[in-house]
Amino acid sequence: MQVPLEITFRGMSSSTYVEELVRKRSAKLEEFCDHIIRCRVVLERPNAHPRSRSNWRVRIDLTVAGNHEIVVDRGQMNGTIRDDLYDAINDAFDAAQRRLKRLNEKQHGNVKVHPEQLPSGVIDKLFGDYGFIRDIDGRDIYFHAHSVLNDEFADLEVGMAVAFVEEAGDEGPQASTVRIVDRRHGRRSGSDLTP
Repeated sequence: MQVPLEITFRGMSSSTYVEELVRKRSAKLEEFCDHIIRCRVVLERPNAHPRSRSNWRVRIDLTVAGNHEIVVDRGQMNGTIRDDLYDAINDAFDAAQRRLKRLNEKQHGNVKVHPEQLPSGVIDKLFGDYGFIRDIDGRDIYFHAHSVLNDEFADLEVGMAVAFVEEAGDEGPQASTVRIVDRRHGRRSGSDLTP
C-alpha cells in the first residue's frame, strides 16, 4: 500500500489483538491485488452500553489504482449482525477479498466468457432486408432481416460483431439466428475475432 493502513475505533477502546488481526487481514488483501493504494478500517460498536450486548460494525474502504473504490460495510443496518468482533472483521475482509479478486480478474481480462457471448462473425455487407456476415474463416454467410433477434436489423452496422447459427440454404450457407454481441463499429477481420 502506498498509504499506511488506517484503523479507527469508535465506541470502544483500541485493542492490540484486534489491530493485529486487521493488519494481518489487510496484508492478505494485497496477495489478491498488489495495487491497493489505501486501506481504511473502521471498527465500531453502535449503541454501546456497558450492560448491553451490542453488535459490531466493520467498514473497509479500499482505494485501488485506476481510480477504483471498494467499500465493504458490515453492520446491523444491512442485516449482517455479529455478536463477535473477530467474526465481524473476518466477514468484512472476506467480502473485500472477493471484490478485489473480481476487480483484479476484470482488469487482467480473466472474466469468464460464455460461448454464446463470443462473436462468430462481423457484419460485412448490408442491403434492404438482408446482408452478409464474414465468419471467422473469412466466408460470407447470407442472412435475412427476419433472422436477427429482437428486431434489431435496423440497428446493424458494418463492423458489428455478431453470433449466429449457420444452416444450409438453397444457395449456400446462411444464418438462421443472428444476435448482436458487440455494438462497437469499425472494420474487423476474421483474425480479430479469435478468442
